[in-house]
Amino acid sequence: MPYAIRINQTGGPDVMRWESVEVSKPGAGQVRLRQTAIGLNYIDVYHRSGLYPVELPSGLGLEAAAVVEEIGSGVSDLKPGDRVAYASGPVGAYAEERLMPADRLIKLPDAISDQQAAAMMLQGMTAQYLLRRTYRVKAG
Repeated sequence: MPYAIRINQTGGPDVMRWESVEVSKPGAGQVRLRQTAIGLNYIDVYHRSGLYPVELPSGLGLEAAAVVEEIGSGVSDLKPGDRVAYASGPVGAYAEERLMPADRLIKLPDAISDQQAAAMMLQGMTAQYLLRRTYRVKAG
């Protein structure tokens, strides 16, 4: 049975627990993942501390790289063995295995390692959003 870091209450790092979790078969539009690397972000601390509330008990983490283990019905663009990454909910990236909606996953090119993918997705999207959408950077 896989393990995950979970919280049953908010607080400091001491509220995190390494627990055995059951990961069900993927439903329609879902993928079961074997996580290979996770990203650590400030939002994870905010969830754990209660600054950004999550329904308890809860997993932690929004960013990871993984290998597709199994696909649910209706998933046609991914297959077992594909390397993927994500940087969105549902919360629960601090886990050995988990289910994720297939439409939140991107395939990883061979040139990007799992560790790079897990560390750059959320921060990269933040930088792209700030530089390209919030305030367009211009010469001068």
